[in-house]
Amino acid sequence: MAVARPALLEGTRPPGVFTRHDHHGDTVVDADVVVIGSGAGGSTVAAELAEAGFDVIVVEEGSYYQTRDFTADTSAMVRQLYRDGGATMAIGNPPVMYQEGRAVGGSTVINGGMSWRTPDKILARWEREAGLAGIAKDLEPHFARVEKRIHVAGMDAEAIGKDNHLLKRGADAKGWQIIGNLRNQAHCAGSNRCAFGCPTGAKQSSLVSYVPRALHYGARIYADVRVDKITRHGKRATGVIGTVRGTPHRLAVRAKLVVSACGAIHTPALLHRSGFRTPSGQLGHNLSMHPNVKVVAIFDEQVTGWRGAHQAFQVREFQDQGLVFAAVNLPPSVLAMSFPHRGAALGQLMDQYDRMVVAGMLCEDTATGRVRTIDGKPQAFYQLAEADAANLQRGVGLLSDLLFAAGAKRILLPFQGAPDLLSADDARRLMDRKIPAKGWEVVTVHMMGTARMGTDRARHVTDAFGAVHDTDRLMVADASLFPTPIGVNPMETIMALATRAAGHVIDNARRYLS
Repeated sequence: MAVARPALLEGTRPPGVFTRHDHHGDTVVDADVVVIGSGAGGSTVAAELAEAGFDVIVVEEGSYYQTRDFTADTSAMVRQLYRDGGATMAIGNPPVMYQEGRAVGGSTVINGGMSWRTPDKILARWEREAGLAGIAKDLEPHFARVEKRIHVAGMDAEAIGKDNHLLKRGADAKGWQIIGNLRNQAHCAGSNRCAFGCPTGAKQSSLVSYVPRALHYGARIYADVRVDKITRHGKRATGVIGTVRGTPHRLAVRAKLVVSACGAIHTPALLHRSGFRTPSGQLGHNLSMHPNVKVVAIFDEQVTGWRGAHQAFQVREFQDQGLVFAAVNLPPSVLAMSFPHRGAALGQLMDQYDRMVVAGMLCEDTATGRVRTIDGKPQAFYQLAEADAANLQRGVGLLSDLLFAAGAKRILLPFQGAPDLLSADDARRLMDRKIPAKGWEVVTVHMMGTARMGTDRARHVTDAFGAVHDTDRLMVADASLFPTPIGVNPMETIMALATRAAGHVIDNARRYLS
């Protein structure tokens, strides 16, 4: 009888990578620096500090996988690469579904690879409101360094799929600004599997860029270990204690510097359950989420949305109004789950999958939520602001108008009970109606701001380089540092801030690592 193999292999690992199979009892190890999390922030800090000659250990809750492990089995990829299978939500009305990666490489393994610098207006706001004087100029060389490391470039023409060409056709017909996306990729093959582990290695996620660099310079990575707490002596962080997944074994790391890079949801919870408090009382507050809604447009022509790159273009016509549009492709199983249809009606709808374009928008939110720590675990609370709901509804109307200009015949909306749109006139009338947000399907992959940086310890959680106020030897290096939402994909901003923070540690080694 054939025995089913695991969806993802766990084959030969490079030197320096340890998994649950390597633990046969409790372990205590020492390092100069321990980094919690291996995503955009953690892997960058680890690589920069290891290259500078410091002994670095990275502790990652997820498993270690390689490019060959990523397959077209979407449900298996979601189960293995997403925290809680992607079924996490911020409580509110409506709830906001959010997704986080849980693997070596973090969310960079499952994101679309969009690589944008922080907009100048956002950096100016940070200078003005958070006291981060000169940060725009300061970040310039760090952006350049990151872009070189992860190979930021425009898409090869042959890797742009028809769904994105249709988006561009509609934007051009409307006379709206649309730009080619910059992505961390090297000659993308256009398999449109970015969100489920790149099967070709073209996407330069941390898994294939910063993690190998860190390992090359001697860093060690302990995968399959959930950090339970940061150890401390008074206000000084001294290391971490974690549990090896699937075992009773414990891993303790003693270190001179602790860097939390577990994301805007888990960093505040980790610090809180470890007993750290800040003078501002703002740890876990200021949660921004870039709420996102999607529409599904059905065309008469074949689209084959699974061919081509993820988000080859972005419509920037309304960026100053807080909206950015893009076309994405969702596998049929994932898309079908998002429809309210059931039974034969769902089957009839999915028969048209080959003629569907899925498009959505990023909204720069104006309200914030909070991450609370309940029984040691994080729970996000976020209430969509009325102004943001109105902006999203307007965005749905505008995006639908664009898709009708591209030739769409029918558009399904993310509003419970709302009739499908059949014409551009329907799309324009949509903007004149008030649709209660409680029945909307809202999602995000951009969580930010819960340990915001700034110079005022009475208002901010960390200083200008991510060091936690009123503590010693404890830093943060993830999107929780953002003082405000940034209105674009956050990965490159996280990496640039992490590069800058690592440089600060190197320049002040006596303070952090003596």
